[in-house]
Amino acid sequence: MATLSYRTAGESHGKALITLVEGLPAGIPVDKDLIDRELLRRQGGYGRGGRQKIETDKIEFLTGVRMGHTIASPVTMIIPNKDSRLDDPSATPPLHRPRPGHADLAGSIKWLTTDCRETLERASARETAARVAAGGLARCFLKQFGIEVFGFVRAVGGATSNVEVTPDNWRELLKTRDASEVYALDAASDAAMKDFINDQKMAKDTAGGIVEAHVFGCPVGIGSCMTWDGRLDSRIAAAVVGIQAFKGVEFGLGFEAARRPGSKVHDEIGFDPSQKGSPSLGFVRGSNNAGGLEGGMTNGKPIVVRGAMKPISTLGKPLKSVDLNTKETAEAGWERSDISAISAASVVMENVITFEIARAFLEKFGGDSMTEVRANYDNFLATARKLPL
Repeated sequence: MATLSYRTAGESHGKALITLVEGLPAGIPVDKDLIDRELLRRQGGYGRGGRQKIETDKIEFLTGVRMGHTIASPVTMIIPNKDSRLDDPSATPPLHRPRPGHADLAGSIKWLTTDCRETLERASARETAARVAAGGLARCFLKQFGIEVFGFVRAVGGATSNVEVTPDNWRELLKTRDASEVYALDAASDAAMKDFINDQKMAKDTAGGIVEAHVFGCPVGIGSCMTWDGRLDSRIAAAVVGIQAFKGVEFGLGFEAARRPGSKVHDEIGFDPSQKGSPSLGFVRGSNNAGGLEGGMTNGKPIVVRGAMKPISTLGKPLKSVDLNTKETAEAGWERSDISAISAASVVMENVITFEIARAFLEKFGGDSMTEVRANYDNFLATARKLPL
């Protein structure tokens, strides 16, 4: 069986975005509506720009799915762009004044041109729709094993939600998140976040924030401590900071752990025989400061990840830049943009994490068909519950 992986293709104003997923076993029930709902959530959120009123993202399967199930061949998904004007010079003119904070300047120099257009088209966060599609497909797989991922917005500017997420309350919080325009977990922070975004809009500025995701139901031992690139936290961190505009990632207690003594950081271990039948095998903790990961492997607690997204680079009141042709000081170029895409970013982060969990899961329990994967998974848990052998 091939390693689970995906590739995306397409530009912001190209004809379509394409996602190619390889390495899925045969027999996964594919829920197209689930994937389309994730794409719709990515388009939503308070502070979004005009493009979201144009696009209605939905996937079409080109290969790899027959009669609602994967067939083990590569799965190809396409998302058409309604706003496809890449070859129209009047609609997508050259851009010679790079925007601070964007890929414009570095990309133009890298490809030896003074036109930032082609760099910005690929570097655009429009591409994340293709990654959400891959994550949605991975979600269909993980659901078969009771593994679920829940993402939301934790903070926008100084407006922060302090709601605690637990395995017992997350489904109720899911309803609150879905009713929130910002994808927050309580009404007070929802209002405060919208106020902050409105303030930036009035100032012709932009807003970033912090998004958070929790993974429930992972068995102990997903990932590896044997190689640096086999560590699950390494993979998740790379996936998160690979999202456009993300500048930081932390797990569990995160950076706060550096400020505390070890006795206030590490999660003490206990055993509860009544939970022996769960994926945690009965091992319990009084806290989850490690964020569900120790030594690059899942430890039976929920995985907790936070990502920091900087404010969007296109400002209504442009920052200073340089004309690449004349080298004279000029205002940065302007492209149609959002005031804040933090809500969409929470959906993207949730789905790239979902894909990394599925990839690590298949590396441990993989097989050519779902029947084989299920047998491998059940056998591992049964054997682990009998320890010591």
